[in-house]
Amino acid sequence: MSSSPASFPPPAQPYGRPPLRAVQVLGGAGAGSSAHVRSLTTGLAARGVRVTVCAPVAAEGEYDFTGAGAEFTPDAVSALRAACAGADVVHAHGIRAGMRAALALRHGLGRGRRVPLVVTWHGSVPEPAGALGRLSRLLERHVARAAAVVLGSSSDQVDLARRRGARDARLAAVAVPPAAALPDAGKTRAELGAVERPLIIAVGSLVARRGYSVLLDAARAWRVMEPQPLLVIAGEGPLRPELTRRIEEEGLPVRLLGRRRDADRLLAAADVAVLPSRWEGRSLLAQEALRAGVALVATEVGAVPELVGDAAVLVPYGDSGALAGAVAALLDDPDRRAALAVAGRAQAATWPSEDDTVAQVLAVYDELMDRPIP
Repeated sequence: MSSSPASFPPPAQPYGRPPLRAVQVLGGAGAGSSAHVRSLTTGLAARGVRVTVCAPVAAEGEYDFTGAGAEFTPDAVSALRAACAGADVVHAHGIRAGMRAALALRHGLGRGRRVPLVVTWHGSVPEPAGALGRLSRLLERHVARAAAVVLGSSSDQVDLARRRGARDARLAAVAVPPAAALPDAGKTRAELGAVERPLIIAVGSLVARRGYSVLLDAARAWRVMEPQPLLVIAGEGPLRPELTRRIEEEGLPVRLLGRRRDADRLLAAADVAVLPSRWEGRSLLAQEALRAGVALVATEVGAVPELVGDAAVLVPYGDSGALAGAVAALLDDPDRRAALAVAGRAQAATWPSEDDTVAQVLAVYDELMDRPIP
């Protein structure tokens, strides 16, 4: 028998209600939020919820929301308004998606019809300076006040939402699916040219907040190690030309791999994973590294400390010496890496499951069905 969501008979709806109609809105194709929406869609559809996912076409191609049991619609303004007009609840993921959903609900509904908006804040970063910072605060304030409920994936996001005026902000149980079984790591290392040298991996878009300039500073220190480790960075973005220039001019042992769909396979083959970001929520890389038993060195920022506990090595953001030293120490200490692998899997076992996430979200939806919308 098929295990797809369509094979599950829809459960009886409470109080004789018809099936709940929920729209999931994605503002981009970010790996963490897209994987979360895919997981959420699978669980909601299996429980009889009629789910529509409104997202970029690229996200549907990569995450197959239709295969998870949803109806997919592109994120054009007209399509989003039409989807929201037929919904019982709209759930946006991220500030950009929250703003677009709020506007669609304001302008796309008939007179007297009100639909509650739920917004999950996946990745608010420290405020930029100047005009950009003022715009960021304005958007956050508008989205926080427009939402019936704001779900934060970390406690600092919940605090920020409350400061921005959210009427109801809660800590969310945000889970993503565990990685599937992976092929032999030796083959992956051979493909990358790291059979007889340590392999370090970073994953994420090539943008300033990821801290890759600091990571390249750290890589300078690794040039004197024997054997010399190889750092691979999976991701794409506007900083590629600058990073490429530095790698070539400074002779750094670094390869930029571009956007990869097999980042989990690369990660499983690595000796150490690095997360040098200026800010992170529930980092997808951190979750996958701990689940895979790969030693992680990460910056002590955002939600990272509460996510990893004692199962990773934490360093201050921007301190390339601390980052370089922590990675070098782990590469020289296989017993420490093995201990972190055990601790990482134990820490991952404490995180919310996909069922926990779906149950919490469904409880919020049911609550909103009984709550008057102001």
